[in-house]
Amino acid sequence: MKIGIVGAGHIGATAAQLFAQAGHAVAISNSRGPETLSDLVSELGPGVQATTVGDAEAFGEVVLVAIPYGRYPELPAAPLDGKIVVDATNYYAQRDGEMDSSGLTSSEVLARHLPGARVVKAFNTMYYKTLAEGGLPGAPQDERLALFLAGDDPAARDVVARLIDEIGFTPVDTGSLHEGGRRQEPGSSIYNVPLTGAAAREAVAAPGGSAGQR
Repeated sequence: MKIGIVGAGHIGATAAQLFAQAGHAVAISNSRGPETLSDLVSELGPGVQATTVGDAEAFGEVVLVAIPYGRYPELPAAPLDGKIVVDATNYYAQRDGEMDSSGLTSSEVLARHLPGARVVKAFNTMYYKTLAEGGLPGAPQDERLALFLAGDDPAARDVVARLIDEIGFTPVDTGSLHEGGRRQEPGSSIYNVPLTGAAAREAVAAPGGSAGQR
């Protein structure tokens, strides 16, 4: 599969390496241009190329967005029409400024900015070093660490769940972009808390939430 990544920070770079190691072709980008990513691409190894943001969006069948949330309005929407967009952003008021979302989750706001995209919230709850080192491909699902996902498109969620499984984590579905996205926000009970697949399913199925392994 071709995967585009917008954002070359800790999460974007780590995901790029993991996807490439799993056999996918990856195009990674940042706001400063591909020439600034030559050293990073050399470190990430074969299968990862540096491109512009627009080219990464056009390249990917799946596009992971790992940028500061407050910069989402800068994302070109047209190249993402019909594509699966993995939203790895988090809203932090102290960084992004006060933003009135009118009761929507950050992922719902992003989905409105990208009306043709199939948005799935994922890769936003785990510390990047845990993501880099914690995968256990081939281990039983209940023993792997969980990566949470949420979305309104079941087929898109299934694709993202398969990618999560391939890199050695257990995909645990928290629900829709509204309810499930809320459960994945900073400050929630599952945010940045390493949980095995079994423990994660119990946590998101507790009163007030619903989820299941995909």
